Amino acid sequence: MVQKLGRLRESPSQTAGPYVHIGTNPNFIGINGVYAADLGSEPVPAAVKGERIVVTGHVIDGGGNLLKDALIEIWQADADGLYPGRGEHRGTADPAFTGWARQPVDGVTGLYRFETIKPGSAPYFDGRPMAPHITFWVVARGINIGLHTRLYFEDEETANAADPVLGRIEHRGRIPTLIATRSVESGVPTYTFDIHLQGEKETIFFDI
Repeated sequence: MVQKLGRLRESPSQTAGPYVHIGTNPNFIGINGVYAADLGSEPVPAAVKGERIVVTGHVIDGGGNLLKDALIEIWQADADGLYPGRGEHRGTADPAFTGWARQPVDGVTGLYRFETIKPGSAPYFDGRPMAPHITFWVVARGINIGLHTRLYFEDEETANAADPVLGRIEHRGRIPTLIATRSVESGVPTYTFDIHLQGEKETIFFDI
């Protein structure tokens, strides 16, 4: 007789709460000595290949207010479009590049800022090339489950037009919510990507 597994029901989701940074980024909030540096906060090593860029922006709620307790992680391919880790079977990714970073937004300005490299094109599951992009994961007080989205680059127009993920978005007018605008600051390409959680400019989030 098959045993009932009712006792293994999934536990309820909880919001991140106001204390998420204590466990993830203690140095950021002034709790020193737990880690030498907060995991994911280290700068990109000089040995990493590729074009240095800055990615920056705000997380904005449905009322137009800046979230000042959000935590953001980014995941991306290296300059050749290869992902670090054992799951990459197309070649060997840049060993100096982790492809991942984590940062709380600034508690005063609400600004986040990542110094990274521009990723190369990686294939979709069916082999079609995807436009260069960076995956974002956002958590904050009031968010039950982390939100996933993508940053695409304004200056990759041709690649964006052929991207298989962007091509599946039914509401074409919302695609600009995934496109980061480019400027140059101190000689470094800087991409601004504001994440709107709700409202008229709500960013597209992916169910993954």
